[in-house]
Amino acid sequence: MSWQGVLPRYGIFGREEAGRQDTYYYLVELARVHGKPRIVSQRYLGSAEEIAERLSGVGPGEPTRTQRRSFGDLAAVWTVLERQGVVGIVDEVVGPRRADAGASVGTYLALAAANRVVAPCSKLGFAEWWATTAGDRLVRLRSGSLDHRRFWNAMDAIDVEQLAEIERKVSAAAVATFGLDCRGLVLDMTNFATYIDSANERAPIAQRGHAKQKRNDLRLVGLGLVVPPTGASPSSATPMPATVPTSPSSPRW
Repeated sequence: MSWQGVLPRYGIFGREEAGRQDTYYYLVELARVHGKPRIVSQRYLGSAEEIAERLSGVGPGEPTRTQRRSFGDLAAVWTVLERQGVVGIVDEVVGPRRADAGASVGTYLALAAANRVVAPCSKLGFAEWWATTAGDRLVRLRSGSLDHRRFWNAMDAIDVEQLAEIERKVSAAAVATFGLDCRGLVLDMTNFATYIDSANERAPIAQRGHAKQKRNDLRLVGLGLVVPPTGASPSSATPMPATVPTSPSSPRW
């Protein structure tokens, strides 16, 4: 199959397995990632004899194996992120990365946010979770892009001033996109569990405290959310150590 001209979205490729005589075929989905053709999804079809048997109707007609992948929750979250233009906002503030970076900083932050909403896990466990979803239908990523170290590299690329600018622009996009009424605002104090190792001293904001998610085994980060009285969609947020008093009457507020 030629890579020239218009890149086909799907193709069937044969591959000879080591030590075996048969050629095994796969249905692959192709897409351009950073301008280069990449295989973004692969499904096993079987040997030529197995495929011919199924097509002829001689076989039982039932698949020998299936895959079950979650879709709806992740698709809903990703749609919200796309409507707000989160990836574009982050990339505009941070700037472009090297071609071998795997994905843009904005993409990594959006992926991390989606995971936090749908099924929170550590960055080390992200790739395993992603494989259980239909995420490859939503985001085109090259092989190896979901290594946990690539997430940390992307986060390290953002300094404090850039983070504040990203938060400001994302908040403004939320107000404009969803028509949030900001004439009256409510302060909502909460915390959330992280997967930061207990021995990691580079994240002092993560502390032990009263976990509202009942995950007393994990370090927590406090979060002050400014929320309109209707819609319950935060317009801005302030992170803090979990040991900071959460009462609105606290001197911090």
